[in-house]
Amino acid sequence: MATILLIDDEDQVRILLQIALEGAGYRVLAAESGQHGLRLLQHQAVDLILVDIFMPEMDGFELIQRLRTTRPNSKIIAISGGSWEWDYLDTAKHLGANDTLKKPLSLQELLHAVSSQLK
Repeated sequence: MATILLIDDEDQVRILLQIALEGAGYRVLAAESGQHGLRLLQHQAVDLILVDIFMPEMDGFELIQRLRTTRPNSKIIAISGGSWEWDYLDTAKHLGANDTLKKPLSLQELLHAVSSQLK
């Protein structure tokens, strides 16, 4: 069973995604901030990391950069609903995300992206 670290500061989004992923058979570790996610990674091995871009204290861009330094082989999917002056998901890919998902996303999109990265 693959283990996924889900990092999103929005409680409702985090809970919904966790339920969907667990329902699909994945083990899910959930964190409400980048700092919390990094602490979990000190003690847990994970197969995939889902990172929200817009979070307080440490945004997803900084988190992706740190993950690429500390865990260069990690699979990362960046998630964002923002699309103002530039495409934040393109920036996330440039910083090292393996894939991206735009909010609002369907559970089918989520599960397909997760499955593709875990192959």
